[in-house]
Amino acid sequence: MNQHRIGWIGIGRMGYAMAERLAKGGADLTVWNRTREKAQPLATLGAKVAGRIADLAGCDIVFVMVSTWDDVREVIAGPHGLLSAADVATKLVVECSSISLEGSAELRQMLEARGIDLLAAPVSGNAKVIKAGRLSFVCSGPKHAYEAALPYLKLIAPAASYVGEGELARIVKICHNVFLGVVTQSLAEVTILAQKAGVPRHAFLDFMNQSVMGSTFSRYKTPAFVNLDFKVTFTPQLLRKDLDLGLDAGRRFDVPLPLASLTRDILQSLIGHGTKDEDFSKLLVHHARASGLDLAAENVPVSDGLG
Repeated sequence: MNQHRIGWIGIGRMGYAMAERLAKGGADLTVWNRTREKAQPLATLGAKVAGRIADLAGCDIVFVMVSTWDDVREVIAGPHGLLSAADVATKLVVECSSISLEGSAELRQMLEARGIDLLAAPVSGNAKVIKAGRLSFVCSGPKHAYEAALPYLKLIAPAASYVGEGELARIVKICHNVFLGVVTQSLAEVTILAQKAGVPRHAFLDFMNQSVMGSTFSRYKTPAFVNLDFKVTFTPQLLRKDLDLGLDAGRRFDVPLPLASLTRDILQSLIGHGTKDEDFSKLLVHHARASGLDLAAENVPVSDGLG
C-alpha cells in the first residue's frame, strides 16, 4: 500500500469514513479538508493532514469526495486548488462525488490538459454502509487508470465495477439515485397503506424484508421507518440534486421519467415543509400526513441488515 502516495480532498460524513479505511489499510495518505479539525483524527491512524490543497500536488493519486460540481471545480482548479501548485506530480484523480455528465467531462478535459487521468468513481452507500464494509464503486475512464486505483478502491469497498470510458459511471450513479428516490417513496406509500389498514409498520416490513421484494435497502431503512430515527445519512436536498440530474439526463437522451418527476415534486414538498438536517427517509412522515396519520415511534428493536 506504499506503492503510491495518496491524497484525499473532502472529509465530510462520507469522505471521513472512506479515508479512514485507507489509513487503517496502511496507505501513504495525506488528507485535506476545509475545516482542518474534522480531518485531524485521521492523524492518529497515520495519515498526514495538509494545511493547503496544493500540498497534495506531490501525491501520485488524489481522491476527491465533496458535495457539488462547484466544490469539485474549486478544489481542483480554483485559485487555491490542486492545479494551483507550481509543480503537480499527480498522475490520477479519482473523483467520487455525484456530479453531472457535463461537469465530469469538463473536469476530464481540464485534467487531461495537465497530463492527469480522471477516473470517475461515484459510490453507492453512506458512512454506515462504509463501516459495515458494504460500499460499492462504479468507475469509468481509462482502463489503466482503473487498474492503478483498484488496490485502493478495494481497501475502501469490496465492490468496484468498471463500466467503460468517459463519463459512463456518472450516468450509472444518476440512475442509481433516481431509483433510490423512487423506491423510498414507493416503500413509504405501501408502508402507510398497510398501517392505516391496521398492520404495525414493524410487522409489515418484517414480511417485506423476508419476501422476494425485500432488499438490502429495504432492510437498511427499516429502523428509520419503524422507530422514526431520521438521523441524516443523505439529505433531501442532496437527493433532490440527484433527481434533477436524472431528469436532465432524461431530457438529454429522450427518456421519459414520470415516476422520477413525481418523486422530485414530492421531495420538494418535504423540503418546503422544513425538513433540512434529517434523512430523506422522512418521506414516510410526509406521506403519513398526506394520509391523515400522525406517526409515533413503535420502539421495536429491528435489524438494519448490515450487522
